[in-house]
Amino acid sequence: MKKAIIIAITLIFTVCLLFAAGCTAAPADSGSPDKIPADKTLPEISYENTPVHYSEVNGVTLGYREFGADNTEPLLMIMGFGGTMDGWNETFIGILSENYHVYAYDHRGMGESTDVDAQFTVAQLADDAAGLITALGYDSMNTYGVSMGSSVSQELLINHPDKVRKAVLSSATYSAGIPETEKLHALLLENAEGEDVDSGVRKEAVANLEWDGCYDNLSGIANDVMLITGTEDELTPQSVAVDIAGQISGSWLVRFKGIPHAGSSYAPEEYGRITTTFLEMNESPV
Repeated sequence: MKKAIIIAITLIFTVCLLFAAGCTAAPADSGSPDKIPADKTLPEISYENTPVHYSEVNGVTLGYREFGADNTEPLLMIMGFGGTMDGWNETFIGILSENYHVYAYDHRGMGESTDVDAQFTVAQLADDAAGLITALGYDSMNTYGVSMGSSVSQELLINHPDKVRKAVLSSATYSAGIPETEKLHALLLENAEGEDVDSGVRKEAVANLEWDGCYDNLSGIANDVMLITGTEDELTPQSVAVDIAGQISGSWLVRFKGIPHAGSSYAPEEYGRITTTFLEMNESPV
């Protein structure tokens, strides 16, 4: 693991974050991870007070919110299965918006976004992300994808690599049909077949179940990538993140002890700071 990475992590965290080949330690106060020390002031955001904007992309209207200064690096947040842009932890988004112009949006058929009368695919959701980046006036953005959002991000990296500057894959898997993701597969199947399931959620479930995965294409990813996983993640276990990191040359791997699936909701400050560290790190040869 690169010496510069280890130095950066040591300087920023008071907790121990060790990478792919090491042990892990829990973030401070992991039993109550949303608790922030009284002497520390973090940026505050409010979904209620932040307007929703809309953009036409690939035949649908995608709703999004934006946070942070206009002249900062863009960061696109790609939500996971069944979630909407208001599902991101506000402390987490607030930390990211200190140094980045953060865009959080709803996938087609979810929340503020419209849909068409047809089943979509994970690759199509990646096309939507690429189209939104262009519609917002950028050639490329940094991206952060969680759970299904990390699957969308992988398809984005494979099919639209020029649209991505750096990518964070949180609670990632390269397929919902592998033995390690048995619980995730059962959850998706339940939502795909449920009678009272929202149409958008059902379509997301079907898209994930029909996704062939991308393991064979991971080695072709040349973008800078960081994977974040929790050791208590039962839906996308840490072993899957290790496998993905092994396929993407030069990728970072951060494991948080005791954190479950979609860890930014449980340890928003730690996830925010490690994300910022990764995005700001200059990994070019000296």
